[in-house]
Amino acid sequence: MADPMKIRASMSGDKVEVKVLMSHDMETGQRKNSKGETVPAHFIQHVSATHNGKVVLSAQWGPAVSKNPFLSFKFAGGKAGEKVQITWTDNKGEKRSDEATIS
Repeated sequence: MADPMKIRASMSGDKVEVKVLMSHDMETGQRKNSKGETVPAHFIQHVSATHNGKVVLSAQWGPAVSKNPFLSFKFAGGKAGEKVQITWTDNKGEKRSDEATIS
């Protein structure tokens, strides 16, 4: 399984600002290794963020996203002490879910 995501969620006025650093190789399927063989595609396809059981962000990604992607977004309705959960799924079916407390 991939390394844990680094997530920061903090109040910014009346909105919650979330910053996420994900650990993933994000292979495009076009790079070749030292033997000249194509490295198979392996990238995050879907990212979602939930707060109190509601989806506050849903994104479809592809192979053009860089290695160890960074994501930042804001949403309304959160309060300090509540949790935000981030989940990603890649094209090989691997999944990672982590959460952070809003400060």
